[in-house]
Amino acid sequence: MTRAFKVGAILALPIALAACGGGGGGPPAPTPPPPTVAPPGAPLNVQLCLDQPIAPGQPSVANIVVPDTIKVDLRQPSGFPNGRRLTDSVIDTELAWILLDLTKHPADTLTKLPLGPQANDVPFLADFPYLAPPNGTPAPPAAGSNFNFRTDAPSAYVQVDRMGLPAIATALIGSSQKNPYNDDSPAVDGTRKYVNEISATLTGLHTALQDDLRGANLTSCARPVG
Repeated sequence: MTRAFKVGAILALPIALAACGGGGGGPPAPTPPPPTVAPPGAPLNVQLCLDQPIAPGQPSVANIVVPDTIKVDLRQPSGFPNGRRLTDSVIDTELAWILLDLTKHPADTLTKLPLGPQANDVPFLADFPYLAPPNGTPAPPAAGSNFNFRTDAPSAYVQVDRMGLPAIATALIGSSQKNPYNDDSPAVDGTRKYVNEISATLTGLHTALQDDLRGANLTSCARPVG
């Protein structure tokens, strides 16, 4: 899903939440006080977003997104961020990590909002390859050799994109850095090469979305500097 769509979805949060009020009987729930938000134009500290754990007792956001890889611990239950199931709302979860105060909102807060498809439009297969059949008429096979994952050397592959954590690569790496970022490897991430890029872009996102998050009664993880 593209960054433009997802950020546009965040802008629609106030409308979506209002629509979830329901029409049941009884008095309406009291309106909670609006979350604290920085004054317009105030510089923001987004390091708090990167330093917060994704859940109590779990790694920090920074430790999950750098390096940009899918982490798998076979000793732990499966499900993003421990691996990635087809039904996991990966982008919504990642956006919650980098936008919300996770001490006040769980990481599935955005996943639960009716801003996009709640399930795949076609049931997944019960057996490998598990993906649902493609829509429309499948394209003919491309010319050229097929890769053999068991025997081909690393030189047989060409890296064209890094999507281990798609919202990070899409939302937090600016246009001028996308090609270098995709050309680099997770080993380069460990040198902190893109930390300043991530922080700068995240600051821009929070500056633009502060009032929208407040309007949706969501607390930003960024705080005014000072």
